[in-house]
Amino acid sequence: MKNFSGNVLFLDRSDINTDEIIPAKYLTENSKEALKPYLLEDLVLKGFDPRKDISGKHVVVTRGNFGCGSSREHAPWAFEVNDINMVIGEGFARIFKQNMFNCGMMAVELSPDTIDHIFKTCGGKATTIETDFGSQCMIIRADGFEEKIVFSISGFDKALVEKGGWVEYADLNY
Repeated sequence: MKNFSGNVLFLDRSDINTDEIIPAKYLTENSKEALKPYLLEDLVLKGFDPRKDISGKHVVVTRGNFGCGSSREHAPWAFEVNDINMVIGEGFARIFKQNMFNCGMMAVELSPDTIDHIFKTCGGKATTIETDFGSQCMIIRADGFEEKIVFSISGFDKALVEKGGWVEYADLNY
């Protein structure tokens, strides 16, 4: 199972689309690894520089409708090869969310109030999240602040994550 803990990358905007996650011009690459340097290359967000801000981050916290736009597995793949296996937000585009689970990754939805609280309390600070997948909870820490947050995912999506993704799940069950 992948790692769902680590340093947080805050992307304080709704409607970040798959073209901003991985630009379409890179969709002809023939390996996941080839996508690595281009993650969030076209994302315009005040104060954000993908060349500096992604390295060492393992969890993304964002706003609503994350992953909207074109339906492509390349968006989760670009996160995966950058060792970012968990995105936390108010909501996700349906196909992006399922592609995350199909890749054995986590797309965790929290209420807008909870996400807003996380941004107000931890945004702009060195923040880490420690996830206990089995208990479906996480601990967020920043500058002496610590809070436990419970999340939920469906039984099927949990099984996909536990097995490492759809292909591994299908190999074991069909």
